[in-house]
Amino acid sequence: MLLGLLLVAPASGGTITGSVQPIDSRDSAVRKSHDYSGVVIWLERRDGEALPLQPKTAQMAQRKKTFVPHVLAVPLGSTVTFPNFDPIFHNVFSNFEGPVFDVGLYPPGNDQRVRFSRPGIVRVFCNIHPTMSAIVAILNTPYMAVSKPDGSFRIDEIKAGEYRLHIFHERATEETLKRLERAVSIGNEPVSVEPLEISETGYIAVPHKNKFGSDYPAVIEDHPMYPAARNR
Repeated sequence: MLLGLLLVAPASGGTITGSVQPIDSRDSAVRKSHDYSGVVIWLERRDGEALPLQPKTAQMAQRKKTFVPHVLAVPLGSTVTFPNFDPIFHNVFSNFEGPVFDVGLYPPGNDQRVRFSRPGIVRVFCNIHPTMSAIVAILNTPYMAVSKPDGSFRIDEIKAGEYRLHIFHERATEETLKRLERAVSIGNEPVSVEPLEISETGYIAVPHKNKFGSDYPAVIEDHPMYPAARNR
């Protein structure tokens, strides 16, 4: 007599979903295209319990003088590569608030990588092109998401417990983001949070300096090659 075996898959953890919508925005992508992507959402334990992290390698490319993706969220300890797919040189750096780095000048077809060993919001720039900017969120949690163009987000495989939901949006003030934080309980049933409106009122865009703390030249000249003496 054959006995059947019942295989029970291990619980994959809880799920939280929701959506975000920037309001009072002067950004053309938001106002005209209703693009609500690029908002970072993450969970941290309310009791302060350390969560197991799984560092990874992620990519932020340079294409047509633009960082792609514009916003990236990774666990603490992760490595981010910055491949240069443009026919010109770039110099990726950050010296603002979060972890500081400078990979130096490097040519087309090459890449540089940075391992982030300290949490924080990293504002990324190019030392040659002032219009290039991006965000890398280094988070001390495995539970994170970046909103899609329709504003939706989803975080899966969450260990049951009590959490604090945090939000980062580059065009919102700290006070606005703090007010949007909320407590959430994660169990076996999926959790859906109410839509989150993120006001951009009070945000003031300030032109950034280059890595030397100086203004960028009024005219940017792109060359396929740079003298080795200007490598840094």
